[in-house]
Amino acid sequence: MLEKPETSSKRKKTRILVLGAGQMQGPALRIAAEMGLEAVAVDADPQAPCAALAARFEKIDLKDRQGIEALARSLMEKGGLGGIMTAGTDFSATVAWAAERLGLPGISHECALDASDKERMRARFKAAGVPSPEFVVVRSSEDGFDLPFPWPAVVKPVDNMGSRGCRRVDNPAELKAAVSEALGFSRSGRAIVEEYMEGPEFSVDALVCQGEISICGIADRHIFFPPYFIEMGHTMPSSMDPGIIRSLLDCFCQGVKALGIANGAAKGDIKLTPRGPMIGEIAARLSGGFMSGWTYPYSSGVLPVRGAMEIALGRKPSRLEPEWNWTSAERAFISIPGKVRSIEGVEKAKAMPWVKDVFLRIGPGSCVSFPQNNVGKCGNAISAAPSREDAVDSAEKAARSILIRLEAPNEETDAFLAASPGESGFPPDAFPNGAWHHLRDYAGRSVQESLDVARALTGLELPFGVDNPAFQVRSFWQALIRGGYQGAAYYIDSLNSHTKAQRHGEL
Repeated sequence: MLEKPETSSKRKKTRILVLGAGQMQGPALRIAAEMGLEAVAVDADPQAPCAALAARFEKIDLKDRQGIEALARSLMEKGGLGGIMTAGTDFSATVAWAAERLGLPGISHECALDASDKERMRARFKAAGVPSPEFVVVRSSEDGFDLPFPWPAVVKPVDNMGSRGCRRVDNPAELKAAVSEALGFSRSGRAIVEEYMEGPEFSVDALVCQGEISICGIADRHIFFPPYFIEMGHTMPSSMDPGIIRSLLDCFCQGVKALGIANGAAKGDIKLTPRGPMIGEIAARLSGGFMSGWTYPYSSGVLPVRGAMEIALGRKPSRLEPEWNWTSAERAFISIPGKVRSIEGVEKAKAMPWVKDVFLRIGPGSCVSFPQNNVGKCGNAISAAPSREDAVDSAEKAARSILIRLEAPNEETDAFLAASPGESGFPPDAFPNGAWHHLRDYAGRSVQESLDVARALTGLELPFGVDNPAFQVRSFWQALIRGGYQGAAYYIDSLNSHTKAQRHGEL
């Protein structure tokens, strides 16, 4: 039964337990305070970036469902507890476990497992006739089996998020290593091998109250760097034809109903394949990746996190009608392998027209690598504007403005710059083969723009006229082509470091 919103300011604040106190849970903790709720946050990291936003913080690992249940029970007995929720984490099953045992609003623990375990999820979709890929489950990289579908395939752990351990495989020779990698990311020791779905990908956020599904946005996802699936950004709303969007959302709603998500949130990844819309996965939570907490609110004025919080408290979600129709774009920035010496351009990016936020995941001294999943990115820029063109342009310019300079010398950076992409093409060169004037790096910089950035970082005229007898034009260009502005600046910094060491008799 739905609870009426509290109207008396004299009543004691309603408590809500929020799983996670990281960047993705920041909107939930802020909105809880704005709603007059007492938010209790739990996280394994006592230094979690948004822990201070909670009225109370407890250090508990989100995998510790008994510990979270015990805290929730204590809160209920000592002052009351209205609900439990999470956003942008993979622990909806922990939420459901505790809520079910305490009689709080939400979905059953079994339903949450169906929406977080990809083996169970695929089985539910198949039983209900929901379009989704064929699959097999493996528990060892030594397992031998025949795929019931043609190559290529996708291998992923059954129980993780952020594309960890997820990659495409094109033939049997690649399968063993891919399965071994996926199993390493699985908490239950299982991986799924499924048919590859060709076509563009979309993300959907929704709220579900008593079986009624309210869509909170559909975005175009921008996926790069095969054989991995790295989301370098998304754009909200989708630019697809309205008829196609309806078919994608119809497929998504079929999946939500097949999983039995009747009260809570639902986040879906859907592909538009030659066979029509097919579901990649649906989770019983709001999305991470800045969609539910940033780009949809920026583009519409609607706060899905608020609605999810209201449902968790047993209330009907409110304020779901869009107040405006803007476009919001999120773009990531990444790095080649190495150790961060400095980061420049952050304030410049923040000051750009239409830019709303710039988030950094790294700092000086951080070890970075070319991403193989969505956790390995260095940061994100988010914009919002009345026009799609302005939103996309400002987010991309902001991402290009963030300049990550690497320490020199460094063995990992040296190895990356000396290597060529393997047979899979990964990690790719910053500038792939093609017409010189059309070449663009990972963030869309031209060769000339990359040279200009390297010149600004090192203070030298490039590529010629460098006052160092060890400078080799061919090696410099190889570093630029392989690693973009980072490779070019690193090459100069390495030469300077070598020269200084020689002068001080260290070599």
